[in-house]
Amino acid sequence: MTPFIAEFIGTTLLLFLGAGIVANVSLKDTAAEGETPWILITSSWGFAVFVGAYVTGQFSGGHLNPAVTIGLAVIGKFSWGLVPSYLIAQLLGAMAGSWLCYIFYIDHYRITTDEEVVRSTFCTSPSIRNFKNNFFSEMVGTFVLVFGIFFIVSPNIVINGIVTENFGIGSVESLPVAILVWVIGMALGGTTGYAINPARDLGPRMVYQLIPRKNKITDWKYGWIPVLGPISGAILAGVLYNILIP
Repeated sequence: MTPFIAEFIGTTLLLFLGAGIVANVSLKDTAAEGETPWILITSSWGFAVFVGAYVTGQFSGGHLNPAVTIGLAVIGKFSWGLVPSYLIAQLLGAMAGSWLCYIFYIDHYRITTDEEVVRSTFCTSPSIRNFKNNFFSEMVGTFVLVFGIFFIVSPNIVINGIVTENFGIGSVESLPVAILVWVIGMALGGTTGYAINPARDLGPRMVYQLIPRKNKITDWKYGWIPVLGPISGAILAGVLYNILIP
């Protein structure tokens, strides 16, 4: 499996399962409709990260997140030459996973009339709309994620049978990363829904824009925050890491 395909498959699994839990507890007449404790949602997203990273870690490092890829490149543990292909694979995988979730729950989408609920199964939105604070929340949440990952990853990407110098998340590392995502969601996710992953928000938001629904509320005015906020947090984490551990 090539790193590009692995990142695509891993991010597809992440979004299919992650978006799936939101759809399951939000859409009309599902078995779990109305069961929305934050612990359930944050746990499921953490487990979704575990599945995606565990399956693909040995082939691509299981980044599944442009912020992780960029952060590792900033500290010199991932090749900048591979960054564009990883980002494209992650975005396409996020779109595929979101679309699969939509198809899986299609009957429930059809009978759900609250468009805010429908949109929430695709992309994030702030609890209190304040762009400055929303950006700060996404930046800090992603900083914690990426800075923590720096101390978890290992050089385990195998390309053409050779272990490369590109660091990533392997099978062993996928569980602590999942726990990290879980605790970030529980502790810091209440302000913006903790996208902490540009592909996770942008890909599904694009799918929501494309699906045939009336009265869509895509909210592109907010859409830049879960993209640039996480990227800024990843770069900040990389800069601090380089200062502390030159």
